[in-house]
Amino acid sequence: MKKQKMFFRMITAALIRQHSRMLVALLAIAVGATILSGLVTIYYDVPRQMGAQFRNYGANMLLLPSGEGEFNEATVNNALGVVNKENLVGAAPYRYESVFINEQPVIAAATNMDGAKAASPYWLVNGNWPAAENEVLVGKSLAAVLGVKEGSSINVVYGEESRAAKTEADAEKTAEKKDIKEKDIKENKAEKSNETDVSEEKEGMPFTVSGILETGGSEEDYIFISLSDMAVLTGKGGRLDAAELSISASQDELKAYADKISAQNSAVSPRLVKRVTQSETTVLTKLQALVFLVTAVVLLLTMICVATTMMAVVAERRKEIGLRKALGASDSSIIAEFMGEGLLLGGVGGLLGVIFGFAFAQAVSMNVFNSSINFRPLILPVTVIVSVLVTGLACLLPVRNATDVDPALVLKGE
Repeated sequence: MKKQKMFFRMITAALIRQHSRMLVALLAIAVGATILSGLVTIYYDVPRQMGAQFRNYGANMLLLPSGEGEFNEATVNNALGVVNKENLVGAAPYRYESVFINEQPVIAAATNMDGAKAASPYWLVNGNWPAAENEVLVGKSLAAVLGVKEGSSINVVYGEESRAAKTEADAEKTAEKKDIKEKDIKENKAEKSNETDVSEEKEGMPFTVSGILETGGSEEDYIFISLSDMAVLTGKGGRLDAAELSISASQDELKAYADKISAQNSAVSPRLVKRVTQSETTVLTKLQALVFLVTAVVLLLTMICVATTMMAVVAERRKEIGLRKALGASDSSIIAEFMGEGLLLGGVGGLLGVIFGFAFAQAVSMNVFNSSINFRPLILPVTVIVSVLVTGLACLLPVRNATDVDPALVLKGE
C-alpha cells in the first residue's frame, strides 16, 4: 500500500512541477473528450430527433386494401395493434367519395380529424379544425372556386341524383346545338323524369366551413369531413379506402412493421412512403458518418497534441531521468511513471469531457431540434476509457525516448 501511495505522490508531484505543460495536455484531452462525449451523445440521439422532424412532413406508411377482405375501421385498428404505441405518432383513416356542391363535382375525404392532425402536422388551417357535426374543412383551391370562406354554409349532395340533373341540362344544350326536334327532347326528358324528381327531392346535407386548408398539394382540391358525417351523407359507413400512419421508426423497423401487418391481416396491404423513409435514412446515414469523421479527426489531433507535450516534458527532464538511471532505476519504473502521468491526465480529462460534452450536446439539440436530450450513463465509462487509451498511445513515443536516455552523456552535460 505504501508503494502505491509513493507512486501516486511521485506522479502528482511531477504533474504539479510541470503544471504549465501538463495544463496544455489536460486541456487538449478535455477538449477531445468533450467533442467525443458530445458527438457520441448526438450520434445516438439524432435518429430520434431527426425522426421527430421528419414526422412533420407527413405519413411514412400507407395501409391500403389488398382486395382479399373487408377494409374498414376494425381492420385498420387491428393493424395498428402491431405498432408500438410509443412509436405511433398519428393514424388517419380515409374514405373518398364524389359529391356535388352547387352542381360542382368535388372529392370529399372523410377522416378522423385528430388522427389527420397528428399524421399531417404540416397542414395549415386558416380557421379551426372541424370539431362538431356538419363542419367541413375546404381546400384553399376549391374554396376559391366555390367562393367560400371560414364560416360559410354549403350544401353537399351525394350520389347520382345531382349527376342526373347536371347530365339532363347538358343534354338539352347539346340537343339545341344539333337542332334535335322538340319532340325528341321531350321524350328524353320523360325518360329521365323520375331521376329529376329524385334530384329535386334530394336536398343534400348542409355543412359549415370551419376552416380553409393549405398544404401546397392535392389536398387543396378536396373537402374534409368526419367519418360519421360521411356515413350520414351516404347512408352507409364502415368502408375505408386508405389509412395514413406516421411512425417514429427507422426504415428497417418500418419494413418489419409492414411485414408483420401483412402477415397478420390479409385484407391489408401496407406500403412505405419511400420519398419520406428513404430521405430520412439518407440524411441520418450521412449525418452519422459526419459525426464519426469529426470525432476521429478530433481524437487524432488530441493524440498529436498530447504526444508533442509529453515529448517536451521528456526533453526537459532528461537530467532527472539520467540521474535516476545512474542511481539504478530500471526502464520499467521510468515507463511506469511517465505512463502513469499520462493516464492520470487522460482520466481527469475524460471526466471533464463527459461534463462539458453533455452541455455541448444539450446546447446543439436545443438550438437545432428545439428539444432536450437525456444523459446516457454508458457515455461516462466510454469517454474515460477512450481518453485514457488515446493518451496512452500518445505517450508511447515520448516514453520510448525517455528510456533511451544515456545517463553518462546526460550527466556530462551533453
